[in-house]
Amino acid sequence: MILANAFCLFFFLDETLRSLASPSSPQGPELHGWRPPVDCVRANELCAAESNCSSRYRTLRQCLAGRDRNTMLANKECQAALEVLQESPLYDCRCKRGMKKELQCLQIYWSIHLGLTEGEEFYEASPYEPVTSRLSDIFRLASIFSGTGADPMVSAKSNHCLDAAKACNLNDNCKKLRSSYISICNREISPTERCNRRKCHKALRQFFDRVPSEYTYRMLFCSCQDQACAERRRQTILPSCSYEDKEKPNCLDLRTLCRTDHLCRSRLADFHANCRASYRTLTSCPADNYQACLGSYAGMIGFDMTPNYVDSSPTGIVVSPWCSCRGSGNMEEECEKFLRDFTENPCLRNAIQAFGNGTDVNVSPKGPIFQATQVPRVEKTPSLPDDLSDSTSLGTSVITTCTSVQEQGLKVNNSKELSLCFTELTTNISPGSKKVFKPNSGPSRARPSAALTALLLLMLALAL
Repeated sequence: MILANAFCLFFFLDETLRSLASPSSPQGPELHGWRPPVDCVRANELCAAESNCSSRYRTLRQCLAGRDRNTMLANKECQAALEVLQESPLYDCRCKRGMKKELQCLQIYWSIHLGLTEGEEFYEASPYEPVTSRLSDIFRLASIFSGTGADPMVSAKSNHCLDAAKACNLNDNCKKLRSSYISICNREISPTERCNRRKCHKALRQFFDRVPSEYTYRMLFCSCQDQACAERRRQTILPSCSYEDKEKPNCLDLRTLCRTDHLCRSRLADFHANCRASYRTLTSCPADNYQACLGSYAGMIGFDMTPNYVDSSPTGIVVSPWCSCRGSGNMEEECEKFLRDFTENPCLRNAIQAFGNGTDVNVSPKGPIFQATQVPRVEKTPSLPDDLSDSTSLGTSVITTCTSVQEQGLKVNNSKELSLCFTELTTNISPGSKKVFKPNSGPSRARPSAALTALLLLMLALAL
């Protein structure tokens, strides 16, 4: 009995020292001054219900009308309005992709943030809520579509882009919206005007916004083993109407034009936020999030900044908007940097290849690896017809990702790849903060000291 009490006392003291030595983990958003974000339409309603906020918001809008940022900030009333609004829900508001009032939401967002940015920034913050999902079901579906795990000879002979078109035809919504944009983008207006590009872009935006990504991604990012398949992939968005033009504009001029439209500006900012190459991550993508990058890329289709594959190469994936850096003058370096975010972007390339192959995080690059921009092929392949009556047959193999293995409770090998998956699942990021907190990080916990051991022995001696 005496020994039992002594051991209880020992563990009590041990746990007490552990709790004192362990740093308290951050709890709740209050520590970083973070407020739960609301969409900008709701934030506008909250501001309108508060007299001080609504009056300051009206003042700011008047300040921004026809004035540049420096002129606005020179006005004390405008500056005071900005300071008040930075403490309101409007400052932290974001928009949801595809929300009912998306354009209204984005207009409200930019009405605040255009007054806060330092003029023409190279990269702008995304107005959209961050994409938190990764290792999602679409990659597991992609593994079925790509034939991963099936007979390599059969998979190599398959045209996965053709299979993707057939799968779309089996879904009523996908088939309807795909037929719509194909019809509109192929409709010739006159001998000098091959199509109505504005209507073609609108139809493409509806397709990518309203059709589930399991169909759109499969058509846009399908893997190819031959040129015929790659040409079908390049023709997904009917580039002769939606992408190509008589002459290539300067890329910076195209960016400036895009930024005059709230929706195009938002999609471009979102692309940079989610696809900008990061050499601190396993995949070269911010937060190792392929899903966010692919979604941001698809979100730019249907605008003047529409990107597409530059040629029909089945393996060398190079995408670009329809522009060049000719005539950039003293801005050539900035223009080349902007263009390389598409043509030599390891994050975007890895994301496209990962989806096409039905895989996710699988290799750890030792450093930045760029592919040289490939010159578009001179030979032209006739546009492949889109057979809307084709049937489809899907493969049956499924790749096991980190998530699926853990969900099923199966045993896994302790490889470097899977250890990274577990690390990712046990890492917490405080909302609104760039700081990463790991449950097992920080100072090591205190262990029983020699003094505690001596105390225990003394108590045992007294007890005996």
